[in-house]
Amino acid sequence: NLAGRGEPMDMVNQVIKCKAAVTWEIEVALPKAHEVRIKIVATVVCHTDTDILSRADPEGCFPVISGHEGAGIVQSVGEGVTKLKAGDTVISLYIPQCGECKFCLNPKTNLFQKIRVTQGKGLMPDGASRFTYPLAPLDKVGILGCGISTGYGPAVNTAKVEPGSVCAVFGLGGVGLGVTMGCKVTGTLQIIGVDINKDKFARAKELRATECISPQDFSKPTQEVLVGMMSTDGGVDYSFECTRNVKIMRAALEACHQGWGISVVVGVAASGEEIATHPFQLATGHTWKGIAFGGWKSIGSVPKLADEFMTHNLSFDEINEAFELMHSGKSIQTVVKI
Repeated sequence: NLAGRGEPMDMVNQVIKCKAAVTWEIEVALPKAHEVRIKIVATVVCHTDTDILSRADPEGCFPVISGHEGAGIVQSVGEGVTKLKAGDTVISLYIPQCGECKFCLNPKTNLFQKIRVTQGKGLMPDGASRFTYPLAPLDKVGILGCGISTGYGPAVNTAKVEPGSVCAVFGLGGVGLGVTMGCKVTGTLQIIGVDINKDKFARAKELRATECISPQDFSKPTQEVLVGMMSTDGGVDYSFECTRNVKIMRAALEACHQGWGISVVVGVAASGEEIATHPFQLATGHTWKGIAFGGWKSIGSVPKLADEFMTHNLSFDEINEAFELMHSGKSIQTVVKI
């Protein structure tokens, strides 16, 4: 008597217990109207969740269950849900898409504001949580998940890189490598990867980066190095900042060619950080852009890129190792199997 893919029918209408990267079990209540309860099978760790752990993210309210990108099975649905049913396999996305509001109907943005106020507080639209837990002292919160689409989208959606262009990607983690792939599919002539960790160069070149450089190998600023390269002839056509470092954001802009260079800020800086450059950069035709989640309209357009980026598969008990791999630069994206 199964509710699709191994889910017992008697669990569909009950509160269920599940695992999370905390020191106690939690309970997940029944979904309310227009909500879906998902049994997460696998999720991915990334730097966005590290910001929550370090409290650099102002919306990282504790206690918290992180993991905003994952894949799983629909366990039960609330009243009014018509497109999903128990047993369906789904991907969780951190930007919703209802298809009806002014943001969803506007082709110029992928943002979604209908539930933004409560979403930023880690709550459902009614202002409540569906998670409960026994009283216990908080030890530590494990951090889960994030998205390759965030990197792939800026090249194809935001910058709209043209064939034959020269691009520079600052930061060669999972997001930066997503940018590299996005640049490649647009027909980019040259992709220059920039990172202080040379261990990432080989993988970047596998994903079609034509050249990789480390700022530590030069005595002058990286932007001056790129502008002075014979292959860029005065600067890159497009640059992408994927490090979350505001100084690198400036370097990425100033590495662009005068007159038409476009720099896209992909990384999200810590709360309170500000970006700066000389106004002359803008007066001479440099363009600064930013984007969230790669510009994708979540449900309607998220590309299936997981196989290109998942370099490690670990068990839930190995979650600490997943973070060690990420911080050491040995992993692009690590899936944690629950």
